[in-house]
Amino acid sequence: MTAGAFRTEHDLLGDREVPQDVYYGVHTLRAVENFPITGTPISIYPELIRALASIKQAAALANHELGLLDKPHCDAIVGACAELLAGKLHDQFVVDVIQGGAGTSTNMNANEVIANRALELLGHQRGEYQFLHPNEHVNIGQSTNDVYPSALKIATWFGIAGLVDAMGILRRAFEDKAEAFKHVLKMGRTQLQDAVPMTLGQEFSTYAVMLSEDEQRLREAALLICEINMGATAIGTGITAHPDYAPLVLKRLQEITGIPLITAPNLIEATQDCGAFVQLSGVLKRVAVKLSKTCNDLRLLSSGPRAGLGEINLPPMQAGSSIMPGKVNPVIPEVVNQIAFEVIGNDVTVSFAAEAGQLQLNAFEPIIAHSLFKSVSHLRNGCLTLAERCVKGITANEARLRASVENSIGIVTALNPYIGYANATAVAQQAHATGASVYDVVLERGLLTREQLDEILRPETLTQPTSLHLGH
Repeated sequence: MTAGAFRTEHDLLGDREVPQDVYYGVHTLRAVENFPITGTPISIYPELIRALASIKQAAALANHELGLLDKPHCDAIVGACAELLAGKLHDQFVVDVIQGGAGTSTNMNANEVIANRALELLGHQRGEYQFLHPNEHVNIGQSTNDVYPSALKIATWFGIAGLVDAMGILRRAFEDKAEAFKHVLKMGRTQLQDAVPMTLGQEFSTYAVMLSEDEQRLREAALLICEINMGATAIGTGITAHPDYAPLVLKRLQEITGIPLITAPNLIEATQDCGAFVQLSGVLKRVAVKLSKTCNDLRLLSSGPRAGLGEINLPPMQAGSSIMPGKVNPVIPEVVNQIAFEVIGNDVTVSFAAEAGQLQLNAFEPIIAHSLFKSVSHLRNGCLTLAERCVKGITANEARLRASVENSIGIVTALNPYIGYANATAVAQQAHATGASVYDVVLERGLLTREQLDEILRPETLTQPTSLHLGH
């Protein structure tokens, strides 16, 4: 070991000086040099670091139980992993999120950080691998090809849980508004044209229902990523792993993570197949598309305030223009729209990466991981932001909404059962040509009495199925 600020480490390419104060080693150092792609290290995803620590801890315990790792080495590795699980040393995970090598750089970054911290716990210096080695001890019975995809699934599971929670918060915000607006009558629209009346509460309840459906779809997708391939090692044959290793490491991982993990029935298939990631990405795209549609509606309903629909008011969050005084923009729905565009693009990336896998391994899992983690994280933040900084502060312009119903030709649809389609069409044409209200035209033509019209055009009658029948 060199004196001063560096230590010398060795790999198959030769010797390299590694800064003495870091916990990673030569493999990680070369990866940092080889992949200056995004400038974003994997430490941006703490769930991934905790997933890697969980796997390394479970592997150490399983290998100790099998007699392949003595107690001092096992305890040191378990202790180092416990620190990572507690959030320590995450800044030592420095390889770029986009990397070649099918995740080998990420696995070695974990092996080296854990090994060097474990060495300290044993009373040795970082880099003194003759006492505890990143490959010989931390990585025993493992390969990047089972560690990395398993870590992605564990990390994604935790991410999905956070996203579902955030979607629940947003759903409840819409449910609260649906309740608050249940008495507010308005015109529904199809193809941006006047349709038939509804309540603003009914409109907002649909947004809650859409979220509820997608929460369930995400829970279903999460079950697919419970299947891991630990014990597969290089290609799924289990070479270098003890015959009893797979069930033991699974049991330990279940205990550490609390996730109902299972071992894939065919480890060769599981090592090369990214179908679960494609499925999950598709569900995330579904969430994004529907969330973006909802935000489009909020922007349209609040457009104006005078020259647009102006049916609802979004809470003003910031000045909207550097030149137009008093302008306020729907900035919160706009940012969620942009998250949705990103997620849709991420789904395309995941699809191409999964398709590009060849033979016994998919080398492109790092970009799959980066895409999925971004989608999950950004959707979660978007849901929370939309709920707290937009939906909870929405108010209704009730007078304007009522006037739009009273002035709309669309309410003539409600008269079809009572005056017939032909008469209703004539009323609509006359109202449109003269500017008169449907109400007044019906009275003028003597098709219904005022009392009958008032009964038919009650909000309760207009916005739900009714057994009301009037003679005509």
